[in-house]
Amino acid sequence: MIQQIQQYNILEQFLNSSLQSHQVLDINLSSNQIDGIWVSSLGSALVSCSNLSNLSLYLSFNQIGDEGVQVLGSALANCTNLQNLTLGLSYNQIGAIGASGLSSALVNCTNLSNLALYFISNKIDGIGASGLGSGLANCTNLSNLTLDLGYNQIGAIGASNLGSALANCTDLSNMTLNLSKNQIGDEGTQSLGFALANCPNLSNLTLDITSNQIGATGASGLGSALANYTNLSKLTLYLYWNQIGDQGVSDLGFALKNCTNLSNLTLDLRSNQIGAIGASGLASALANCTNLSSLTLNLNSNYMGTIGASSLGSALAYCTNLQKLTLYLRSNYIDGIGVSGLGSALENCTNLSNLTLDLSYNQIGIIGASNLGSALANCTNLSNLTLDLSGNKLGDKGTSGLCYALANCTNLSTFILDLGKNQIGAIGASCLGSALENCTNLSNLTLRLSDNQIGDEGASGLGSALANCTNLLNLTLFLSNNQIGDEGASKLGYSIAYCTNLSNLTLYICDNQIGDEGALGLGSALANCTNLSYLNVTFFRNQIGANGQSGLCSALANCSKLSNLELSFQDNKIRDEGASVQGFALANITNISFNLNKNQIGAIGVSCLSSALENCTNLSNLVLYLSNNQIGANDASGLGYALANCTNLSNLILYLSDNQIGATGASGLGSALANCTNLSNLTIVLSSNKICDEGTSALGSAFANFINLSNLTLSLYDNQIGAIGAANLGSALEKCTKLSNLALYLRQKQYFNYKNESKIICLNFFNLFISFYFIQFLFFFLLYFFFTSSIFLNLSRFLFSNFTFITINQFFIISYFFFIFSFQITNQQHILSLIFKKFQLNLLNWCIKIRLCCSKLHKSLKFYT
Repeated sequence: MIQQIQQYNILEQFLNSSLQSHQVLDINLSSNQIDGIWVSSLGSALVSCSNLSNLSLYLSFNQIGDEGVQVLGSALANCTNLQNLTLGLSYNQIGAIGASGLSSALVNCTNLSNLALYFISNKIDGIGASGLGSGLANCTNLSNLTLDLGYNQIGAIGASNLGSALANCTDLSNMTLNLSKNQIGDEGTQSLGFALANCPNLSNLTLDITSNQIGATGASGLGSALANYTNLSKLTLYLYWNQIGDQGVSDLGFALKNCTNLSNLTLDLRSNQIGAIGASGLASALANCTNLSSLTLNLNSNYMGTIGASSLGSALAYCTNLQKLTLYLRSNYIDGIGVSGLGSALENCTNLSNLTLDLSYNQIGIIGASNLGSALANCTNLSNLTLDLSGNKLGDKGTSGLCYALANCTNLSTFILDLGKNQIGAIGASCLGSALENCTNLSNLTLRLSDNQIGDEGASGLGSALANCTNLLNLTLFLSNNQIGDEGASKLGYSIAYCTNLSNLTLYICDNQIGDEGALGLGSALANCTNLSYLNVTFFRNQIGANGQSGLCSALANCSKLSNLELSFQDNKIRDEGASVQGFALANITNISFNLNKNQIGAIGVSCLSSALENCTNLSNLVLYLSNNQIGANDASGLGYALANCTNLSNLILYLSDNQIGATGASGLGSALANCTNLSNLTIVLSSNKICDEGTSALGSAFANFINLSNLTLSLYDNQIGAIGAANLGSALEKCTKLSNLALYLRQKQYFNYKNESKIICLNFFNLFISFYFIQFLFFFLLYFFFTSSIFLNLSRFLFSNFTFITINQFFIISYFFFIFSFQITNQQHILSLIFKKFQLNLLNWCIKIRLCCSKLHKSLKFYT
């Protein structure tokens, strides 16, 4: 019987649930300002979950610390039926004591077979790692372990001791260990490798020791250890951003010869100063791994050159069982001869069905491209091919040679080709098109040809080929910066019209010379793609005017299955006439993104656009980019009222910066949007609109009526807002009782984020950021004044007369907020002081009474400067 997973994101809800009934729990409380007090409540509740067998508990980005994690461990020790446990404790300031204490407590979980611990970016040193390992060594029934200690301070001794301890977990069959960026060095790497070699049953190992100052000695030691891993079937090793060099990678490869059972191997060795000798040594080893069915090798940003590439190719020729091969060889000084050698080897990999080959930014040239293509043509079983040859100066000849050969890859169903920045002209693009004509089984095609010079002729030739790819379901074309004009765009569109089975189409045709005629031609084509469900057309910086944009949009009326639409005409010449027909085909669409920035759109255009959007009765997600136009006050109001008729709208993003909306427009926009009763997520960018105090106040008043709004982002940069506007905005936002996330931007600064939970108004915070001008200069003077003021004296008298148990942290937080409210240095203080006009009364109840009396509130307050 499948057990139902109970999921909780709010601690209060979990605490009030039927604890004994839980068997499978998923609790995510990350980024909730949880400290030791709340961990104690959580732990007590978990102890009551007597039937719990599977627990996933995510507590990252809190302030749990050593004490809190020990409390949690003690609680989990009582969950004796636990079989599967995942703990996310990253970013929690946990040190040696906490890590050791947690692992020691887990020893009592005698039924535990699957354990995942995430301790990224804490303060665990060598002692903590050793203690953690010692505790885990006693978990004798563990078969699967994931231990993520990346970005700590473990060092060589910690890595060595951790490895030795884990070697006692004799039943381990699958282990993932992340020790990236821990300064373990050569010594730690060697010791870790030898220790883990004693795990006799290990079949799957993932080891991440990225960025650890490991040199040749460390890599050699690790390699010697790997030679003992005779039962390994899957090995993933991340060693990038070290300095292992030729000797290190050769020794590492030599060790792999003994791993005769390896079927899946991933080696990430980028940026390791590996040259031809090292690549050749690694290749010799791989030639012996005859059982490999899947190989991923990342050697980006090394110096393997021609000899290294050829040697690698020769070795791969022996891996006749390979079905999936991924090679990343970007920026390795490989020329045509090296690529030819690599290609020759691929001919022998007759079982290859999936190939990813990244040779970008080398010097493979014409001969290399042609020979590579010929080799790939012999891989007759290839069904999925990803080939990145960008930045290789292939030109037309190199592209033609490559593509003539690719014409024989008739079994391809998915093809991704990147030939960007290769000085390709019309001839090369046309040859590519001719090759694609033969790939009749293609269902997924992505072509990246940006930053070439294919022009109209090349776009036409490429398009002609696409007309024969009648089985295409997904097509993505990147043709930006290619000198394509109206003729090329029209013929490209004409060809796409034959792809009647297309369901997803993405076209990036930025920075060309396409005008109205080209847009109309493309639109006519889209009218035939009646099965389209997703369409993304990006026309940045062309010369499209009203007629072109109108025609393109009108054509979409035939795409009755279209549910997701993204159209971008930024920096064209749309003006009012173009914006006026945006909505002919929008009735059935649920997700829309329009980018009309920088198009000289004014009142008429916005009015007609608004009318069109009114008909979008199914619209749930809308993104509108209308910045840098000529939109006035009435236009903004009209847009708002039109959107109010989109009754199903739940997510709205409006970019209206750099217009002439003013105070009246801001007021009207806010009031109208308040009628969007289903809105839960709202982002409005009104920067540089001269809204002033009056508009800000009115906008705030409108927000107070948003009854279902839970997430609000409001950008009011450069709007001449003073103290009155900021204060009124803050006062109004106090009434948004359902807000859980709020981000306000003023004067080029994001000055606070605020979280509010359940019915507690303006008291429950996620983060609070405040930027004071000259705060460093004034701090000590003002602090001195504060501590001598009557506010501080009254506060102290109240605190110590009513409560015995109060921490320095709590006292400082409370004191600091009173300090804030004593001085209004900038407009931010006006907002804060009015949002929390009751704060001086409720703060004490919240921070002290409620927390110390174990109230239902589960979040705490944290203040950052």
